[in-house]
Amino acid sequence: MSATIEQMRSRQDVPVVIAEQDGCISYVNTAFEAVFGWTAKQVVGQSLAVIMPARLRDAHNLGFSRFLTTGVPTVSGRPLMLKAVTKDGREFDAEHLIVAEQTPDGWRFGATIRPLASSASAGG
Repeated sequence: MSATIEQMRSRQDVPVVIAEQDGCISYVNTAFEAVFGWTAKQVVGQSLAVIMPARLRDAHNLGFSRFLTTGVPTVSGRPLMLKAVTKDGREFDAEHLIVAEQTPDGWRFGATIRPLASSASAGG
């Protein structure tokens, strides 16, 4: 069973990011701040695209739009090995676990983004 977004929100051992249906970040935890170099104040309200390599943004936007249109998840609930980008532009390999939950206001998305061992110093 996948973690709920509220369960993700309570975690501090792994970077967590939560975004709303518009694709904008609404929450990050302190582990996210440490790894990515952004403070919550700096990143909340920005597009999720800010934490992904530019070359992956079109694929993300396509998948995000497809999900919002169909409601059928293709990536949620299973680990994905993807690149992520720190505030200073450094890319690192990470395991993403994405969940989607429908709320009265629309969809909400949560993800844990665990840096892989070879990239553990990404936020340093």
